[in-house]
Amino acid sequence: MSNDQQPSGARKMFGDFAPALVHYTDELLFGQVWERPELPARDRSLVTVAALLTAGNSEQLVFHLGYAKQNGVTEAELVEAITHLAFYAGWPKAMSAMTVAKQVFASAG
Repeated sequence: MSNDQQPSGARKMFGDFAPALVHYTDELLFGQVWERPELPARDRSLVTVAALLTAGNSEQLVFHLGYAKQNGVTEAELVEAITHLAFYAGWPKAMSAMTVAKQVFASAG
C-alpha cells in the first residue's frame, strides 16, 4: 500500500490481528479476482449481492451494496434484485437484506 492510499476496510478491521486475511482480501480478492476482465465490476457486484443474500450474510451487504452503487448498479436495481431473490433464496433472507439496503441507502443520502 502506498502512502497516498487509505487503508482498506479489511486493514482497518483486522490490521495486525489477521494480516494474512487482510493480504488475501486486498491483493487476491479485490486485487486479482475483482479485476478480471471477463466480468464487469457492475455484474460482479450483482452476483456478490445475490450470493451474500442467499447465504444470509447481511453484515457483508453493508459494504457490498455501497460498492455495487459505486460500480454503477442503481438503488432501484438493487431493490429489484433483492425482491426477485426473495422467491429463490427465501423471504426472511430477502427481508433482512432489504432492511440493510434501506439503512445503507438512507445513510448515503
